[in-house]
Amino acid sequence: MKLKRVELSPPQFLMAGFGITILIGTFLLKLPVSTFDGITWLNAFFTATSATTVTGLVTVDTGTVFTLFGEAVIMILIQVGGLGFMTFAVLVILFLRKKITLKERLLIQEALSQTSIGGVVRLVLSLFIFSLVIELAGMVLLATVWVPEYGWMEGLHVSLFHSISAFNNAGFSLWSDNLMGYVGDPVINLVITGLFIFGGIGFTVLVDVHRKSQFKKLTLHSKLMIIGTFVINIFALLFIFFSEYSNPGTIGNMSLIDKFWASYFQGVTTRTAGFNSINIGSMEESSVLFMMALMFVGAGSGSTGSGIKLTTAIIILLTFITFLQNKSEVSVFGRTIRNNIVMRAFSITFAGFITVFICLLGLTLTDPELPFLEVAFEVFSAFGTVGLSMGITAELSVPGKIIIIILMFLGRVGPITLAFSLATIKPDKVRYAKEDVYTG
Repeated sequence: MKLKRVELSPPQFLMAGFGITILIGTFLLKLPVSTFDGITWLNAFFTATSATTVTGLVTVDTGTVFTLFGEAVIMILIQVGGLGFMTFAVLVILFLRKKITLKERLLIQEALSQTSIGGVVRLVLSLFIFSLVIELAGMVLLATVWVPEYGWMEGLHVSLFHSISAFNNAGFSLWSDNLMGYVGDPVINLVITGLFIFGGIGFTVLVDVHRKSQFKKLTLHSKLMIIGTFVINIFALLFIFFSEYSNPGTIGNMSLIDKFWASYFQGVTTRTAGFNSINIGSMEESSVLFMMALMFVGAGSGSTGSGIKLTTAIIILLTFITFLQNKSEVSVFGRTIRNNIVMRAFSITFAGFITVFICLLGLTLTDPELPFLEVAFEVFSAFGTVGLSMGITAELSVPGKIIIIILMFLGRVGPITLAFSLATIKPDKVRYAKEDVYTG
């Protein structure tokens, strides 16, 4: 009997690739050589998923549970998950001197959120080289702090681990309190935030900026991402600063300069990276709600981060402004945004809300004893693959952890990608008469 060959669409292939990477990581982390005292299959699966989806939520303490081999596995999973397994697949194909087929170019286009297949292979090579250079530079800069503190071997190890984790927006740290011990250190604050801002702004933006010398020559996407990132980061810094200013559980007892560093770090890390330099569980409810909104928005398209993406949120805002102005087309910087892009932005946002709502509803059923706000924060963090937590991750029940695992996976591949992988696309053959529906 001849087996029928299964043809996977690009979204299905990407989902399968992430799934296989997670399974391989699970088996590697379960090996005796990966941990000091062993971990359960569920915790290995949770950690592998969190690393591959570059989330950073953990059920066990990374620095004390995993050996050097286990930490190396986590770093590799973060790297593969952040840059995308298709990036490494292309590099292997090129190394073997094989030809990149049209199907593989379509997969790269889907993985990197490109609008065309032109130049995608060159983009992958640029992405890989740029990533290595930035991560090595980050390691060297971090080593100026951690080598004097921990010695050469350990100092370089923690510097490399945190550089890879930061650039890929993973939020994994080797310390149980994350980066709270360095809340006022300007080098750690600037290097770590610089790494995850570069990683979260999107690779296409970085390539666009590298190739063009003037802001006005950049693509519309790059302009929106650069301005949007700057504005939202400044706003986040100010909001956290004033919201937490008198909170003794976070920055209330710090000096003014340390309050600034803590507010800056926690404000810019929330959308993507998941590191923390203050106690998230002690933050004001206003700050927690604000951070949930930032996590839902997330990073840039084609970046190492997730969420609905910043440009998606900007398009929705521009559409709302266009509606208030009674205009028929959404435009910005002298360019009109196509209606199919607007529809996609609303679809992504709606799919994100539905995903978060269903998982939040599920967790209220599986873990009713946990505070609702802390559970909601965990859900938004998992969806945005951010990794921040108010301290309940390890307390989740087995079904609760499975829900978070599924949510981290969906957050990384995207609910829309899942929908496309399950849908059967049929072209419209009939056009119907138009009729109005009352809304509002």
